[in-house]
Amino acid sequence: MMFTHTSCTKVAGSNPSAMEKINLSPQYHNGKFKGEIDALTMTAKDYLSSTWRFLFEKNNQTPDQPLPVQPVDLSCFNTADHNQLNSTWFGHSSLMINMNGYKILTDPVFEKKVSMVGPTRFNGGLPFDPKQLTRVDVVIISHDHYDHLNKTSIQILTPVTTRFIVPLAVGKRLVSWGVPEDKIIELDWWETVEFDDHLRITATPAQHFSGRGIGDRNTTLWASWVITSPDFNIFYSGDSGYFNGFKTIGDTLGPFDVTFLECGAYDELWRPVHMFPEETAKAHLDLRGGILHPIHWGTFNLALHPWYDPMQRLITAAQSNHIRVATPMAGQSIDYATGELGTHWWEKITNQPHITQNN
Repeated sequence: MMFTHTSCTKVAGSNPSAMEKINLSPQYHNGKFKGEIDALTMTAKDYLSSTWRFLFEKNNQTPDQPLPVQPVDLSCFNTADHNQLNSTWFGHSSLMINMNGYKILTDPVFEKKVSMVGPTRFNGGLPFDPKQLTRVDVVIISHDHYDHLNKTSIQILTPVTTRFIVPLAVGKRLVSWGVPEDKIIELDWWETVEFDDHLRITATPAQHFSGRGIGDRNTTLWASWVITSPDFNIFYSGDSGYFNGFKTIGDTLGPFDVTFLECGAYDELWRPVHMFPEETAKAHLDLRGGILHPIHWGTFNLALHPWYDPMQRLITAAQSNHIRVATPMAGQSIDYATGELGTHWWEKITNQPHITQNN
């Protein structure tokens, strides 16, 4: 498999080092990455308020019973036929995508907890054994947060993965976990890597932040991603608040057959970095998307809203805007050629059909 690397911006020198590339990034200033705005604007009082509410307010943040799962059908991932697009949702932002026979994983988190003290999956264990994966063409990482970049998962995938595509400065984290440097490609926003002239992956802007603790806040870049083949064009948001960048991406690289968009873990205090469901629908329209596949919901207790709230609100917003929504349960594969996009399976658990809500 051949790889070529292109950029929409001129970079000084033929092969800048990783640090030179970081220093040349328009997003990098005084040792930190920053987007169009300072997305993380919470005060100490805001943090204390959020922590108090998270610990002591009960708002159905977790389901009363384990959520249903469907055993993963790996044949969807392993089929080498061309002219196909399917995806399997593991929960949260982890997806297994087969695009024209290319095997792609996004933000793979295979463990039951996102960290030693983090929340546990609503549906118990992963709906498949990741050690059954025998070959992965690309692993895409959106940013360095515990719920998107998981050490154990990366170490399981390292022997079978051809390339890890990550935002600037994330590569050294993977190297420290044992990933060979020659398997890692770091991209700045609007940079592209091409595979055999049949698959193109472009890092695009997102409105978020990075870091695994206070000391390393924003020392690595975050990104959304555009994945393009001769037959399909898809968008993966990673984490992002709603911003004008979605329209720029849609106008520049759209339209998209499928948008995989964050829809969960929102609150007014952290609105700049996570979208409300109505904003997820708006982002999909900005991107000129076809089918909307929500991610970042229904897996971990990371917010203060009811666990089912994202889908109730998104379905209402989607119906108002004539948007088709893919709603698999964890482990379920969606073949976008069939038009079968899943059911409102959460309604059977909550006994609450979707209702219109205003944020």
